[in-house]
Amino acid sequence: MLAISRFWRKILAVVVVVLACVGCSSVPSTGYNPWELISVPTEAKLLDIAFVDASPHGFLVGSDSTLLETKDGGNSWDTIALQLDEETFRFNSVSFSGKEGWIVGEPSLMLHTTDEGKSWSRIPLSEKLPGSPINIVALGTNKAEMVTNVGAIYETNDGGKNWKAQVAEAVGFVRNIKRSPDGKYVAVSAKGNFYSTWEPGQAAWVPHNRNSSRRVENMGFTNDGQMWMLARGGQVQYSNPENPEEWLEAQYPELSTSWGLLDLAYRTPDEVWVGGGSGNLLRSADGGKTWEKDRDVEEVPANLSKIVFLSPEKGFIIGDRGGYLLKYQSNVVSEGKSA
Repeated sequence: MLAISRFWRKILAVVVVVLACVGCSSVPSTGYNPWELISVPTEAKLLDIAFVDASPHGFLVGSDSTLLETKDGGNSWDTIALQLDEETFRFNSVSFSGKEGWIVGEPSLMLHTTDEGKSWSRIPLSEKLPGSPINIVALGTNKAEMVTNVGAIYETNDGGKNWKAQVAEAVGFVRNIKRSPDGKYVAVSAKGNFYSTWEPGQAAWVPHNRNSSRRVENMGFTNDGQMWMLARGGQVQYSNPENPEEWLEAQYPELSTSWGLLDLAYRTPDEVWVGGGSGNLLRSADGGKTWEKDRDVEEVPANLSKIVFLSPEKGFIIGDRGGYLLKYQSNVVSEGKSA
């Protein structure tokens, strides 16, 4: 009995310490919350979002063959049922250029529309395709770029009838992959122990060792072409603009907590948002030099796994649990009043 009592005292002590640390963050609050929790008619895991150019017409995709449609800018969503036999797919990515859109997923799947999503046709993919499609980017009429979960990159110029490989060899299974507006890629290895880069014209991916012992969680590009890195323990780091092989001093937006950071996105050239575990959301108004925390979002019971800004006025945050979507409210200003 004495041993059991000691065991529970230790457990209680740990819980007290954790709760104390959760409340001891010294990061200042934003003072306002521009994010609205949107109700979506699904419990599936949401994975990507895209709109038909600058229109209020958009689509959400996710696990369990989930396809949702909005016609009011993301305030309300309706379920779209696709005829895909009896197989269930994980829709990983959706992208539009004009009225033309693409969806890719796994098991190996590609869907194509030329009428803003009124109808979708399935594009056959080769059984020899390395890996499963995880990202698609619509690049213009009949043109798109597809990436698989092992880093194979393909491009089509004829609406998906033919695909041309852009790299000679795949990079291996990746944790995540990001594309810059000018077509460069950065991919984090599945274990987060190294990353690889590729840019148009290169025959193969270029591997890079991580610059610390911390596991890399995610990487991407800033608006001016720098790379950013999120590493284990809440670390944010930027590449040296004068030498991409070097990294600037690491930052810890919220040093007092251990919530991991999962994604980063720029709303404007200076305003950065970073999402993480347990509804952790941080904002920097000076390009990442100083940080403040949106504490209202902490009540969202999900990890904030993906942040997307389609414009400075239109942004969304996707939670890693079914049904959690946050929409940016551009009419909310720093004084907490409507503009």
